[in-house]
Amino acid sequence: MPLWAETRFAYAKKMAAASLASLCRKVSAVLKASRSLINPQAPAGTGYRFSLKLLPKNTAGVTSLPQHRILHTTLSRKGLEEFFDDPKNWGEEKVKSGASWTCQQLRNKSNVDLHKLWYVLLKERNMLLTLQQEAKRQILPMPSPERLEKVIESMDALDKVVQEREDALRLLQTGQEKARPGAWRKDIFGRIIWHKFKQWPIPWYLNKRYNRKRFFAMPYVDRFDR
Repeated sequence: MPLWAETRFAYAKKMAAASLASLCRKVSAVLKASRSLINPQAPAGTGYRFSLKLLPKNTAGVTSLPQHRILHTTLSRKGLEEFFDDPKNWGEEKVKSGASWTCQQLRNKSNVDLHKLWYVLLKERNMLLTLQQEAKRQILPMPSPERLEKVIESMDALDKVVQEREDALRLLQTGQEKARPGAWRKDIFGRIIWHKFKQWPIPWYLNKRYNRKRFFAMPYVDRFDR
């Protein structure tokens, strides 16, 4: 190998090592900055390992990294506190809450938003049911019990909107209104019921079990049929 080629190769190797060392120093600085936001004196098993620097009211004391942050750390709450109301509402007789979601409002949202909203309402319903049970245990009135009714109404409206979309999609794909085909028939008491079809391994006229079903009213109930 010529001398100039060896010199060039050594120079490229030296530059690569320098760039790698610079990258390692940047990563080390980022890890040190993120470690300063964590409180190492927190007791184990409590689930709160982050210091008060992460709270919004104390964000002024946090030194931001130049240009942009490579590592983002947020406060994660996934403990049993999700089943309890906000501590600022404890002891209050009245808690302000908004109106329930209507079908018209939910029809304007996408399927992804409806999916997220369903779990938000489900968490809120679990929290309110826990609050209701605790109020019963302490023989105290539940603060603002209408919140639970609003959540239930919102979930019913959301379920109705999702069912409408499924029915519309089924009508476009198969032309059937119901998810499971069937027919209106009479039972032995003269009531008109919706009979759902299902698959059988043999034809209906050879199926003794299917033929034993009475899809007509008996003669003695004709006078009660209006």
